[in-house]
Amino acid sequence: MGLETVSIIVLVAMFVIGTWRDVNMGLLGFVAAFAFGTLGLGLGVKDALAGFPVDLFVTLVGLTYLFGFAQNNGAIDVLVHWCVRLVRGRVVLAPWIFFFLTAALIAFGALFAVAIIAPLALTFARRNGLNTFMTGLLVVHGALAGAFSPISVYGIFINDFLIKSGFESSPSTLFVAPFVFNLIFAAVVWLVMHKRPGPVPAGGENSALASATAADIPTKEKLTGFQILTLIGLAAMAVAVIGFGANIGIVSISVGIVLAMIDPKAGRAALSKVSWSVVVLITGVLSYIYILEKAGTVGWVSNAVMSLGAPLIAALLLFYIAGLVSALASSLGIIGVVIGLAVPFLASGEVHVAGFVAALAISATIVDISPFSTNGAMLLANVDASVRDTYYRQMLGYAGLMCAIGPGLAWLVAALPTWLS
Repeated sequence: MGLETVSIIVLVAMFVIGTWRDVNMGLLGFVAAFAFGTLGLGLGVKDALAGFPVDLFVTLVGLTYLFGFAQNNGAIDVLVHWCVRLVRGRVVLAPWIFFFLTAALIAFGALFAVAIIAPLALTFARRNGLNTFMTGLLVVHGALAGAFSPISVYGIFINDFLIKSGFESSPSTLFVAPFVFNLIFAAVVWLVMHKRPGPVPAGGENSALASATAADIPTKEKLTGFQILTLIGLAAMAVAVIGFGANIGIVSISVGIVLAMIDPKAGRAALSKVSWSVVVLITGVLSYIYILEKAGTVGWVSNAVMSLGAPLIAALLLFYIAGLVSALASSLGIIGVVIGLAVPFLASGEVHVAGFVAALAISATIVDISPFSTNGAMLLANVDASVRDTYYRQMLGYAGLMCAIGPGLAWLVAALPTWLS
């Protein structure tokens, strides 16, 4: 058995163990990189772990650290409550407020935006007679719509990977394509379901009474001085990165240090909000992808894909694999693996790189309503216990639908530029 085959078996084992036993796949990636690098390839310890992405590590830590201030000190809560007030008298439009709020939060670096918005959104829906399943879907689609902005964790991860692999990144395409895709899906969901009753909690509010209820979620009227400074810091970070090309990791950490000097207690609390599980996941997976490249596995898989003779058909196959695996495992993990394995395939020039990457991003995340994914699990955790089983079944059904049609529709994003070129 060749080294390429063994390395693929190890990769599959990582996904199986990570999903079956709920072990962070990044941890498995570090161990696999060390073990396969030293035992299989004869590398020293330093060389076996040379794939650790230091720049990306700094970026992920800095971005989630800075956003931790806004999440902890209530600045985001105030903004959310202000936005909710906009729907008074137009309750049926409230899910769209939650859609765009979630999109904006994750676009600015709030990786777990669904966890921030879902409790408010589902409570609002129950109190006002809205379909809670429809509302939950719009929250998740909002997160997926904003997930690939140039300053989001997902966007930074993919754009940096492309640049280091020798490709020209297209941040605008990567952001706009998933945004439009999820906006369309959200619109269809809203049009089909906003007049249909959703799961009603046992002993909960009468729907007729709830529909007449005002949007009575408590509203904080004013921002404190430190909350204002935090929002200014976030805005400054965005301007520095987007407008002047500054390093997002260093800028985020620098702004966070200034805020921590003003309020040391807030600084310690913000550090606890760093998404270490995601940092470990991404850096561990990329460390093992480096070993796959060293073993020749990347070229081996790419040649196998190219041997199909139809690059676009090969791309479609990769998208469906990404969607199906992502429904049960990490979206970021599968995106990293597929892009890594597809590098020589993309270098052939037979598939539009920006279109392929955008379509892959859509395929791997459109299934995130699955209760086994992070976003789906965060949503389900905020559902009333008396209807959670019904909600769970609805989520499985919708996730299955997305697995069936999502990658195929996303494939058009990759196919269209190739056909037109």
